[in-house]
Amino acid sequence: MANPYLPTWEYIPDGEPRVFGDRVYVYGSHDRVDSIDFCDYKLKVWSAPVNDLNKWVCHGDIFRTRDGHDAPSDVDWTDNLLFAPDVVEREGKYYLYAYIVGAKGCVAVADRPEGPFKLLSKYRYNVEKHYDDGTFIDPGTLVDDDGRVYVYCGYQGSYMCELKDNMYEMVDGTYKPDIIPVEEPHRFFEACSPRKVGDTYYMIYSPQIGSRLDYATSDSPTGPFTYRGTIIDNGVDYPGGNDHGSICCINGQWYIFYHRMTNGTIMSRRGCVEKIEILPDGTIPQVEMTSLGFEDSLDPYMVTPAETACVLKGGCFITELNVFERVVTNVQSGAVIGWKYFDFGEDFGSKTMQLRVSVRGMGSRGTVRVLLDSEDGEEIGSLTFGEDDAVLSARVKAVTGRHALYFIVEDSYEGWFKDSMKGRQLLQLRQFVFMK
Repeated sequence: MANPYLPTWEYIPDGEPRVFGDRVYVYGSHDRVDSIDFCDYKLKVWSAPVNDLNKWVCHGDIFRTRDGHDAPSDVDWTDNLLFAPDVVEREGKYYLYAYIVGAKGCVAVADRPEGPFKLLSKYRYNVEKHYDDGTFIDPGTLVDDDGRVYVYCGYQGSYMCELKDNMYEMVDGTYKPDIIPVEEPHRFFEACSPRKVGDTYYMIYSPQIGSRLDYATSDSPTGPFTYRGTIIDNGVDYPGGNDHGSICCINGQWYIFYHRMTNGTIMSRRGCVEKIEILPDGTIPQVEMTSLGFEDSLDPYMVTPAETACVLKGGCFITELNVFERVVTNVQSGAVIGWKYFDFGEDFGSKTMQLRVSVRGMGSRGTVRVLLDSEDGEEIGSLTFGEDDAVLSARVKAVTGRHALYFIVEDSYEGWFKDSMKGRQLLQLRQFVFMK
């Protein structure tokens, strides 16, 4: 499954991946396509078999702060938005930790990882001073090998505590602020997500600057944590915003789960994933953002939806036209749209192949240049477009092997008229396919 890995109509940011049994579950916030706010009043969960990451199943709403459809609210002290949950298993029960905006958060429990989750309690604590008035922002939870449970939280400042066996009450004296410093090089901002790998404790989090997920490590669940670097930066050559996610090992392969911005806003985010490696010294080399998701490569001879682009430069962005169609829109002259990576195979006999690109015309004319590996790479052909909707077609150079693919869109105007057309949308990109 390519990025985004969930169905195209689903918006699950802040994803916390967890493997329970023979399935991987993703717990996250729920964004709305047309919202002016982050998140929603409900939480959902999706899962897939660990041996088939193309078969994602939605388990529906698992927790709510407002009545909706056939599900009543799960809380009676607020109806505010729900942010960034996490779920852990302990002694055969599954515990959901929820952040409720502007209100005290809570813990819910279920017999199965997909729920249904039932309210257990509000958080209970005895702390005179803390960062966020007890809301426990973006809780990330760790059940250690000895059964002790820790929750890590924070926004513009981090903190943690140990929980009692009831899973919702703080152990007195365990509250600890500034587990990840806000100073260089850590620069903590939000999105605590703890993991334990071997004997090392990892904290994945969002730093103050950029659209990144950084990480720090410790030999103790209570720190101190040492800054190690960036895992992924989803703002490289792509519309930036916040990020929130974590690492997960599925069938022996490590992944980083994160999200990307769509619809020209930071309020509707979609879940993505990249393969990563944890080296023997515990470091995680930074990975680039790709179109791959769980795949090793994309098939250029199958139709590629434009929305799988992982490079968007020059003001263009992905937007939802309707539940069935998403396009790259606001494509102006000079826009760069890219995908990583396609495997074109090893056919050394063909000299050319046909490229067909579906566009929605916006009353302008121009050219789509087709390049390999980078926006300055080898140009293998071009297509011309007119003012109306069309399927563009051209013969391009046949290539072999694995390559990134880039489209550079340019208008065909000259002189003063070209200047007057500056900033005008030329087309919307729908999909494309290579044919031999």
